[in-house]
Amino acid sequence: MAQQPHDTIKPLHLSIEQIWEQAELKNKRIEMSRLRLESSEEALKDAKAERLPEINAAGAYARVTNMPVYEDGLFHTPEQFPVLHNYYKVGGEAYFNIYNGNKTNLEIKKEATEHAIVQQQQNLTVAEVKFNAAVCYLDLARSCRFKELIAKDIAEQEKQLAHIRELQKNGVVLKSDVLRAELKLSRQQMGMVQINNDIAIASQKLAIMIGADEHVLIEPDTSLAEQAVIPGTYEDYLAAAADHAYEYKISEGETALKELSLKQVKANVSPKVGLFAEYAWAYPQIQFYPYAGAMYGLGMYGVKASFPISSFYHNKHKEKVAKLQLERQEVEHKETGDEVRQQVNEAFLRYKEALTRIDVARTNVKQAAENLRIVNNTYFNQLSLVTDLLDADTQMLQTRFDLVSANIAARVRYYQLQKVTGNL
Repeated sequence: MAQQPHDTIKPLHLSIEQIWEQAELKNKRIEMSRLRLESSEEALKDAKAERLPEINAAGAYARVTNMPVYEDGLFHTPEQFPVLHNYYKVGGEAYFNIYNGNKTNLEIKKEATEHAIVQQQQNLTVAEVKFNAAVCYLDLARSCRFKELIAKDIAEQEKQLAHIRELQKNGVVLKSDVLRAELKLSRQQMGMVQINNDIAIASQKLAIMIGADEHVLIEPDTSLAEQAVIPGTYEDYLAAAADHAYEYKISEGETALKELSLKQVKANVSPKVGLFAEYAWAYPQIQFYPYAGAMYGLGMYGVKASFPISSFYHNKHKEKVAKLQLERQEVEHKETGDEVRQQVNEAFLRYKEALTRIDVARTNVKQAAENLRIVNNTYFNQLSLVTDLLDADTQMLQTRFDLVSANIAARVRYYQLQKVTGNL
């Protein structure tokens, strides 16, 4: 039989907190969100850099043509004015914005708001990855706990089968009792194979999620299948969601962006004022009369001002569009708040329901154990059938499975509640 990859590598025991730490460091979705956040930081720095003056340097070389002068009219032979045919110019200019309708500050606020949104989106991504990792981890823990229960049940079934065989040799029970007990044991052994495969699949999935070697078998903390967290009040979770829910914070940021977009559109109908300065050297001097075949320098500085008169009619519909988009976003923001409250309520009720299932499952385990004890005594005293004994065994194992599943489900519901409220 070929060896599985897990057979050659030492298992790795990790707690759920260690799983989360590894996921935050190596998960690809989180890495992509981190890179997006860094890109947003650079965009914010670029917006702030727009406050700095614009400085340009330029140079030119030109070949100047002959310059005919038509002293007697266009239809008479012109006189040729002597020119220097090579022209050179080098210089620089600067412009410093003083006022442009507050557009620069609005753009900086917009980039800062987008940066805050990206930060919340990264937090949401981290929470989703941690929740998915927790679900996978708990699924692995459940399978490992099932394996322990099945292994214990197989050992008990083997002892029971040996006892039934002795009774059959002594003629106390029928051969069919032995066959049924063997069939039950065979099914349990097949169930062990399935559980081992479930463990291998869940382990690989979790390893990929946290960026670990996919061939490493991760050993979870199976005690999580027996621990429940007592919930707080619904009002506490609702208040936490209002302050920390990532979806609500993102929607809040999107609304602020629409408000800034409206202000930017309104700023189009604003004057633009700035300081400028320029200086250049040129050869020859052909800008002013009389011309001279020599290098000269010329500079200017002062104030530039402009006003976009056409914006009064060009901007009308743009402003209306921006207002409608803001109104739509405000409605969407309110809807997001409704959805968050609904998610908190559902997660809270489901978690309390899961805790109730744990209590019911514990009671069922006690009842199944007592039933198995009674049937076990009656069967070996020839007062019940082997089918009753095997059914009691099955019920006992199933109730133990149900208790493990109930604990795992409660833990998943708890983490879901933490994710919805923005605390995961």
